Amino acid sequence: QVQLVESGGGLVQAGGSLRLSCAASGTIFSINTMDWYRQAPGKQRELVATITSGGSTNYADSVKGRFIISRDNAKNTVYLQMNSLKPEDTAVYYCHGAVRPLPITGFRDYWGQGTQVTVSS
Repeated sequence: QVQLVESGGGLVQAGGSLRLSCAASGTIFSINTMDWYRQAPGKQRELVATITSGGSTNYADSVKGRFIISRDNAKNTVYLQMNSLKPEDTAVYYCHGAVRPLPITGFRDYWGQGTQVTVSS
């Protein structure tokens, strides 16, 4: 069984910073891409940032230059450093990982439970 657990959300004023963490645990052989998504009230879940196992990154246009995704492969953990936060960044942030539990299995999608980020104006 694989679990992804996020931490680091909270309430911050506009212009402030937060750092989210997501640790994968359980039976893990390897992890391919790890991503952060977010979902604001009344909106669809959207991809915020992606990082491959080799460290290549991609960002949504709305967060480029403000957010930084990184990972520690030894700890099976992905981070999202969020700077210059805006009220429109308010959402529940979800961690996603493409995980191969065993050498004989393919990659499977796993999600964290989500962590609330609220940015006040």
